[in-house]
Amino acid sequence: MGAGLGARKPREPLSRERALAAAIALVDAEGLAALTMRRLAAELGVEAMSLYHHLPGKQGLLDGLAEAVIAEIHAAVAAVDSTLEGADWRNRLRQRFLAARAVMLRHPWAPALLGSRPTIPTGLYTYYDGIIATLRDGGFSYRIAHRALHAFGSLALGFAQEVFRPASAGGQTDVEAAEEELAAMAAQLPHLTAMVAAEVHAAEDPTLGWCDSQVEFEFTLDLLFDGLDQARD
Repeated sequence: MGAGLGARKPREPLSRERALAAAIALVDAEGLAALTMRRLAAELGVEAMSLYHHLPGKQGLLDGLAEAVIAEIHAAVAAVDSTLEGADWRNRLRQRFLAARAVMLRHPWAPALLGSRPTIPTGLYTYYDGIIATLRDGGFSYRIAHRALHAFGSLALGFAQEVFRPASAGGQTDVEAAEEELAAMAAQLPHLTAMVAAEVHAAEDPTLGWCDSQVEFEFTLDLLFDGLDQARD
């Protein structure tokens, strides 16, 4: 007798990759605050203790998320690089950094996560080695390449590290609360208040943080690339 229509499909075995994919989906939907080992186990339909064979506790889970984000950046950059054969250093780096930003826009929790990890995620050194190689191919010395990495900062990973990141109870940047606070202090902070009022982000301009929009990100990249051109000369 053949298998009945109601036969159950075999459950996919639990693995580190499957657990991390489920964790990313959960955090994309509800934010980092929603992620616990117990909640992730429930999403996967397993016992919480089963996760510890693949991810050693909450910190190991967060490290795994950071590594997964860097791996996603690597994949995005590789796809871009395959279309840029013969392009100059500036165009290659610009497209690399914009590819990394596309990853961050898919996972807006990732900048805060990457900034909080005490260890270097797997794959990060390789990513930066590729940036240095691109600069060297463009005629830059290691001295200027080193300084360029400092100047790029987190822009190389697709986001700007903001001095202030006002957060709501859910752990997300609370733009409205920040602007209300500035308005209340307008008399003491006339220039900061006026600047914020003048620099209203367009609705179609993707924004990662309080003041990390796509337009500002690309403006800063171009400013840095112009400066590097002068430093090389």
